Amino acid sequence: MNRAFNFSAGPATLPLEVLEEAGAELFDYRGTGMSVMEMSHRSPEFIDIAQRAEADLRELLDVPTDYAVLFLQGGATAQFAAVPLNLLGDRVSADYVNTGAWATKAISEAQRYCRANVVASSEATNFDRVPPRADWQLDPRAAYVHIVGNETIGGVEFHDFPDVGAVPLVADMSSTLLSRPLDVSRFGVIYAGAQKNIGPAGLVLVVVRRDLLDRARPDTPSVLDWSLNAENESMYNTPATYSWYIAGLVFRWIKRQGGLTVMAQHNRTKAQKLYRAIDSSNFYRCPVIEHNRSLMNVTFTLADESLDKAFVKGAEAAGMRNLKGHRSVGGMRASIYNAVPEAAVDALVDYMAAFETEHV
Repeated sequence: MNRAFNFSAGPATLPLEVLEEAGAELFDYRGTGMSVMEMSHRSPEFIDIAQRAEADLRELLDVPTDYAVLFLQGGATAQFAAVPLNLLGDRVSADYVNTGAWATKAISEAQRYCRANVVASSEATNFDRVPPRADWQLDPRAAYVHIVGNETIGGVEFHDFPDVGAVPLVADMSSTLLSRPLDVSRFGVIYAGAQKNIGPAGLVLVVVRRDLLDRARPDTPSVLDWSLNAENESMYNTPATYSWYIAGLVFRWIKRQGGLTVMAQHNRTKAQKLYRAIDSSNFYRCPVIEHNRSLMNVTFTLADESLDKAFVKGAEAAGMRNLKGHRSVGGMRASIYNAVPEAAVDALVDYMAAFETEHV
């Protein structure tokens, strides 16, 4: 099978084994005569799929028993509204750390429902870093502290998570969840759109400490109400069944690879190779300071931006797709999630060297 190396930021590449397994079951899931896409979400077959997926996710992340795991819809963007609606309770403000485009969107949405305090920002340095924890001006009366674990567009990642005291820490981890081990107990809420390391677009995971499920505002829409969805095991309305099924296959694939410790080693190796190629050249540059560089989304620019189109065109001809940077920042972006093989990074590094030689 001739598959391109896909560096898309999302929807992103899926493991070939998962695609093959889903393909084999596409028309007839285990003798039912139906595709999973056609099944009732209340059927015994789908209930088994859903329960197994949750169990595997809990095992991978070592989720404590006092956390609910929800499989919802609307992507992480819907959770930008769901977070304040579910957590404000009788509070009037929440603290936000601004590290880039997705944090900015989360702040903008939260301002519809509360006073969203920007307690730290790296906007002044063009979002090239995570603001140092010592600079954060946290409010102990805030309902929560919100961070974006990894800025997919800018390539800035939290490699260590901050201590914010008794105030719940909320993290959008759309592009890093399942890329490395994680101490879930340090967070009040983790949410993640699926289309990076989890599965197809259309699904969002929410992992929420159960003692936070009683804080929702009375006007919270039912579909966004975490407590209601927890009571109904993520089936208050018809869920994204096929995305949930594929996510379950991905969870089992990660387990077969050796779990999150192995995934972390694999991802670090890939990122180190690519950053080494960038840093050893005067032709390429990474705009993010070294200790906040993302292991999932490697951003870089060319010395002469007039060569950007030629770089992308040549990469596509060589079987490497979706390297063009986000339209808001330009440059290049190689998203190297779990399912991106090391061979893809090797091919990109070789291509970068050849392109530089040709154009210097």
